[in-house]
Amino acid sequence: MTHTTIEAPITAAVPAPAAPKTRTLLAGGLVAGPLFLGTGIVQGLTRSGFDFTRNAISQLSLGSLGWIQVTSFLLTGVLVLAGSVGVRRALRDEPGGVWAPRLIGAFGASFLLAAAFTADPGGGFPAGAPDARATALSWHGVLHMLSGMLGYLALCTAFFVLARYFASHQQRGWAIGSRLMALGVLAGFAGSSATVVAFTVAAGLGLLWLAAISARLTKA
Repeated sequence: MTHTTIEAPITAAVPAPAAPKTRTLLAGGLVAGPLFLGTGIVQGLTRSGFDFTRNAISQLSLGSLGWIQVTSFLLTGVLVLAGSVGVRRALRDEPGGVWAPRLIGAFGASFLLAAAFTADPGGGFPAGAPDARATALSWHGVLHMLSGMLGYLALCTAFFVLARYFASHQQRGWAIGSRLMALGVLAGFAGSSATVVAFTVAAGLGLLWLAAISARLTKA
């Protein structure tokens, strides 16, 4: 008598979509960058004396309408912190699941510090400020600059860590993109001594790539 064995087909494991609570938290990281950049662009185009070729978005915290930018810093920081929790939940037990959310959380915290310690005036903004870029920083200007520098260093490191996660899932494009974006942000910061535009573009790229990664992880 002949016995026929029927074997179940072998299928590749497909990661389940992120849980609803995780997707909600990741939405913080997705929204943070566009919100911050959109608010900054609208203000930069409408506030008298502001010039994107001479002034950093951080300087919008100064003057009578500075509260708008301070609020933008606070909201962005809270949203990025929420996003970092979402990343931790999405990457649980995955490569990068420990350090990526911690580094993104540090990036979020840097926005809260930037709200508390305002940038220095300069480049003709706000009205009455010297036309030249500030050469000597106040104590709060130093803390503002350090918080931004350390925050973006943390974000770039998070991109390198996340590249490892994407590579482990054979998502080569995302892995390469994360590494290149980290290098691009660092290059922009290095070029900020020559032009403030390099700094602004680098900061924007970092925020937008974080938004893209947050959106991608909702489908992981």
